[in-house]
Amino acid sequence: MVACLPYIGLKVTWMAGSRLGIPEGSALLEGGTGLRVVNGATVLMDCAVIVLALLLTRPWGKRVPAWLLVAPMWVASGLLLPIMTAFPLQMVVRLLGGGVGRPVGEGSSEPFLDPWVFGVVYGGFIVQGLALGILFALYARERWGRLWQGRLRDLPTSPTGPALRATAVAAASAALFPGVTHLLWVSGSTAGLHAGRAADRTSDFYVLEAVNLLFVVVTVVGVLLLAFRRTGRLSLRLPLVLAWAGSAEMACWGGWLTVAELLGAGEAADRPTTATVLTYAVQMLTGALVVTLGAYFLAERSAASARPTDVGVADPADADRVS
Repeated sequence: MVACLPYIGLKVTWMAGSRLGIPEGSALLEGGTGLRVVNGATVLMDCAVIVLALLLTRPWGKRVPAWLLVAPMWVASGLLLPIMTAFPLQMVVRLLGGGVGRPVGEGSSEPFLDPWVFGVVYGGFIVQGLALGILFALYARERWGRLWQGRLRDLPTSPTGPALRATAVAAASAALFPGVTHLLWVSGSTAGLHAGRAADRTSDFYVLEAVNLLFVVVTVVGVLLLAFRRTGRLSLRLPLVLAWAGSAEMACWGGWLTVAELLGAGEAADRPTTATVLTYAVQMLTGALVVTLGAYFLAERSAASARPTDVGVADPADADRVS
């Protein structure tokens, strides 16, 4: 909760008209009402992190419907994971002599924010992500731990198995398009980039694209392991964690970058290309497909654990569904 305060404080001061941390010539000075609305929305998003922290630690949080907790946690994961991964890597690359650039997600050659703002804001995001991740893992283990116990080989045969495998193949196939696009951008290609973005590529850009590619691979590996179970000795937790993290990053971060591209479009050279929009759109749809598949899988596991046994009816608490 404390880690949320710097970001919320900065946003509130900007909404009030302050120029703290905003240099001369920054596009933020010309944002007007639209920028205030965006700042207000992002303040609400960070306030939601505080609510999540309370849900995960207070007794009444156990009575909240599963979807009301899991959905915002998935979105938070998707928005925080790429920052938690890319920002430290960007700092390491700079220390090793990589090209100077801006942190995650910024591409304009114009001054945007003072450097200290990125350290404060992204440092806070990393603390939030680590804290929420630990809290959610402990909470989920207590409330739904039975759903991912055991190994892949221990999973019973399911009547929905063929549908699960077909959906997994469809998701993996769809992931090829954003995966290849991010690979091209990591390798130095400008295919699909608008002129302004292509001209502003720095070490930060390449690190972020490498992270995007990594999460595409993580998503595909997770969903295929879950569907085909070829390596039966693996714990069930591994593909579920991979599918959760990968689908969240692909869907939510892809959506965030789409909004950033569209809002940042001014001159013709800065307008997102059809290839860029299509890449992020397919990325979002793939992530949504994978998380839907995971939700059905866990719902089926939950229903199976809640069925009557030979000694009576299962505890009603076991009927608590993830989806």
